[in-house]
Formats: sequence, structure tokens, C-alpha cells
Amino acid sequence: MKEAFKDSKEKSIFCAQAALEKKAFDITILELKKASSLTDYFLICSGRSDRQVQAIAQSIEEKMGEQGIRPLGEEGIREGRWVLMDYDDVVIHIFYDQLRRYYDLEGLWIEAPRINSLEEKG
Repeated sequence: MKEAFKDSKEKSIFCAQAALEKKAFDITILELKKASSLTDYFLICSGRSDRQVQAIAQSIEEKMGEQGIRPLGEEGIREGRWVLMDYDDVVIHIFYDQLRRYYDLEGLWIEAPRINSLEEKG
């Protein structure tokens, strides 16, 4: 089967665009290749309600499924407060906005480079 993405950066941007389709906001992509052995990228975004958080997660799962890619694991979709989706080299965190400020993942990974533009394709 042909690889759906040329690299994990392209995969993370693709997921960000799927999130954007459901009006996710404050989208941040952190490059963790040099900082962690867990994953290459964190995609972090917010929704304004539990239903929007769920819709963002479903959009990402659907778009990735169309590429033949299923998550290795998912947590929190039923509650819609903090959804974690593991796509191996891209880990996605979708937060209810107020919870995101509390956990401050960007602060924990302050040294990680950010990918600023969703238009940036590589």
C-alpha cells in the first residue's frame, strides 16, 4: 500500500486542516523529534464545547481513515474535555478551551519548535 504522507510533518498538517474544518482554534503543532522518543509531533487545538471537541476528533479520525490510517489509541472522546489520539508519529490533543489553559502542554514543551503555518507543506 502506498504511504499516505511523505513524512510525519505532512501528516500533522493534514490533521490540523481536518481540525480546522470543524472550527478548531488556537492550533499549534510542536516538533518533538529531538525532545522526545514518544512521537515526532504534537498537534494541540481547542474547541469551545464538549460537542465541538468531539466533532473535531471525529473529523480527524474520518479524514485519516480515508487515507487508510487508523489511530493506535484514543482517549476521552465520550467526555469531550481532552481527547488524545495516537497516530504513532503524530499525537493529537484536542482540548475544551479552559482545560487546555490548565494543563498548558505548550508550556511543558516550551523548547519544542512550532510549525506556524498550516499552509506550510514541507
